[in-house]
Amino acid sequence: MGLFDKTFGAQSQIQEVLSQAEAFAAIALATTASDGNLSDEQARGILSVLSRIKLFRCYSNDEMNRMFDKLLNILRWQGINALFNSAKESLSYDLREAAFVVATDLVLTDGVSPQEEEDFLNDLYQALGISGDIATQIVQVMLIKNRE
Repeated sequence: MGLFDKTFGAQSQIQEVLSQAEAFAAIALATTASDGNLSDEQARGILSVLSRIKLFRCYSNDEMNRMFDKLLNILRWQGINALFNSAKESLSYDLREAAFVVATDLVLTDGVSPQEEEDFLNDLYQALGISGDIATQIVQVMLIKNRE
């Protein structure tokens, strides 16, 4: 391990403290990026979904873009695990089910759910402390919502 590995490794251990809105948005971003891809269209889709949620109603387009840029920087420089862990630690218990609903909807919206995204959702409900019964109900409702 070289000098730069140690330095950058230490930086990646730093956990960002996120606001409730940032943590909620980070869950959506991490879910969408969990398959290793994040297109501009997917990013716009996340912003569109978030803009309809009560938590984000008072956010201007500029504020949404700045928040999203911050989260994308964490994703790029520290990785999906750092983004997810920061979100999980920062997100209040009251918002966890709602974040799982949005994450599930984002995965199922396009009608294609790669195994990586399904695995991520399975890990997500457990990491957020959501009961298996509630998670199953959420998935069932989102499957109905996103039927063709």
